[in-house]
Amino acid sequence: MRSRRSATSLVSQSSLLHLLALLPLVLLLWDVAWGNLSANPYQDLLKRTGSDAMILLLLSLAATPVFIITGFKEARKMRKVLGLYAFLYTAIHVFVYVGLDYAWDWGLIGNEILTKPAPKAGAAAFIILLLLTITSTKGWQKRLKKNWIRLHKWVYVAGVLIMLHFIWVQKSDITRPLLWTALLLLLLSVRIPVIRRWFSQRRSRRITARQRISP
Repeated sequence: MRSRRSATSLVSQSSLLHLLALLPLVLLLWDVAWGNLSANPYQDLLKRTGSDAMILLLLSLAATPVFIITGFKEARKMRKVLGLYAFLYTAIHVFVYVGLDYAWDWGLIGNEILTKPAPKAGAAAFIILLLLTITSTKGWQKRLKKNWIRLHKWVYVAGVLIMLHFIWVQKSDITRPLLWTALLLLLLSVRIPVIRRWFSQRRSRRITARQRISP
């Protein structure tokens, strides 16, 4: 009976996660269909898909720190799904940039990437996320073995590159991207072995204390 309830709970949590992750895309398509974008629609699309991709990637990177701090096991199960949705929004962001904003002009796009730091960081982050998405299946995990873990640690590099991209695309006020960057660094710091052990020990002590109080 417990296992059946647990399975039902997991399905409902998974469904809710998918719905929440797809909600920004649904709202975006709604605004496109009803003409609710600004006079510069491509810029709107770039900003919204870029922000959504960044937030979903941060949520994916937050899954392990949440588990380390709280012991909430379900958080780690959400990590992969959030990461895949982060790539989905990144791919849409790149499509808008390459296909709509620059009309597939590869010469102009190449020049932008070579001469400007923001497109360079964005392109590098996209390539990393593309490789991680392709190799996210169990089949690739078996093929790569220990190298799979090494490869997927590049998600941290992608996170840093996205933050640099976000900072560099801002023309004036960089307060918001700096705040997001601080959040990313905070999440990454929880993974440092010394800090991770400290949180794990505190969690263990809390569990032990609860067990002593419980009859």
